[in-house]
Amino acid sequence: MVYGAIEAGGTKFVCSVANPDTFDIMDSVTIPTTTPPETMKEVFAFFDQFSLRSIGIGSFGPIDVNTSSDTYGYITSTPKPNWGNYPLRQDVAERYNVPVAWTTDVNAAAYGEYHKGSGKGLNSCLYLTVGTGVGGGAIIDGRILEGHGHPEMGHIMVQKHPDDKYEGACPYHSNCLEGLAAGPAIEARYGAKAQTLADKEEVWRLEAHYLAQALVSYTLVLRPERIILGGGVMQQPHLLPLIHEEFKTFMGGYVPTDDLESYIVTPGLEGRSGIVGCLLLAKEAEAESH
Repeated sequence: MVYGAIEAGGTKFVCSVANPDTFDIMDSVTIPTTTPPETMKEVFAFFDQFSLRSIGIGSFGPIDVNTSSDTYGYITSTPKPNWGNYPLRQDVAERYNVPVAWTTDVNAAAYGEYHKGSGKGLNSCLYLTVGTGVGGGAIIDGRILEGHGHPEMGHIMVQKHPDDKYEGACPYHSNCLEGLAAGPAIEARYGAKAQTLADKEEVWRLEAHYLAQALVSYTLVLRPERIILGGGVMQQPHLLPLIHEEFKTFMGGYVPTDDLESYIVTPGLEGRSGIVGCLLLAKEAEAESH
């Protein structure tokens, strides 16, 4: 029997199974996120090959994580066409009749990094992904931080740079972090893909300006021991030092963060943060079911 994991993203689902003793990934598949019937048919075809002990799901959102809610386990008000109000957790649980852990994709990535990556050995960390969107999850004393719902770290307000004339990509907020700093915002602002702008220092200084503001806010509210930055936008190697520089300026020495190179870092698990987190949560779900 094996542990299963689903990293459900807005572009693709990554499904994996792992050996319960060694935790090594035995098999994996990537499935396009089209419509629930099409995507889930392929998800089920993959997992039907195995005898499952439990499954961990980290999903794009917003999702309902409130266990007392009638829509617990649903993808809720997502802008992703066809996926609004879809009971993803329920469909998986009914198909396999095994314990199913349920959280956001970024919470799962934070959990993976906390246990096996750049947060290993700490009591707390925060993971932020900067790509097609911006999302974050926090681990405090070994537990995923959730309240009535899950955090929406990409939608905190940031102050616009006085030279930035772009109005923002978010349909809900004119000056939230995601609307000003996610990949689509960079592309819309400059009329080019982010990866083609690597040599344009002004692009990355502006990006660092917005990300650092958010990291200061997260630091002041949550006081994590480490912040881990992942996602496609963070693939620019010159961005992290600029974030360190801007963070120091915005913080102004109020909270001591002298060693920024070890406080704000990149993922230790690289592209596997989410799937590793889902597998760890699957293992916990099984243990809690006994």
